[in-house]
Amino acid sequence: MLNGSPEAAAKVLVMDDDEMVRFVAGETLKRYGFEVEYANDGLQAVELYRQRYQDGAPYAAVILDLNIPGGMGGEEAMQRLLEIDPAAKGYVSSGRTDDPVMVNFLAFGFSGTIEKPYFYLNKDLMQAFCKALQGAA
Repeated sequence: MLNGSPEAAAKVLVMDDDEMVRFVAGETLKRYGFEVEYANDGLQAVELYRQRYQDGAPYAAVILDLNIPGGMGGEEAMQRLLEIDPAAKGYVSSGRTDDPVMVNFLAFGFSGTIEKPYFYLNKDLMQAFCKALQGAA
């Protein structure tokens, strides 16, 4: 439920290699009425997104960790998501706010940025999602 609406909850995919980061982001999003699914790396995120898109139930948005040691990170994953769905809404997430992808997120196909560390019930996170996803379900 978004903004008190009884409509179906918007589904968000959270991709991060850190289990605690996934948990905090997921619990925060759930508290605001989103349904949340998780991926450990970009490859898993792309496959989950592809499946939901093919099933006609794409995610309203994805949060993609920029750096995944030994795996596909957010930058490459976002490019693959846009190949699947040119309207995909992705939010790049990193603690390195000076990274070129965080600074120029639009040039890399992202809709926005979410800085780490996350804190439970982060109002900035929720305002960004609620604003971006108005009307999405």
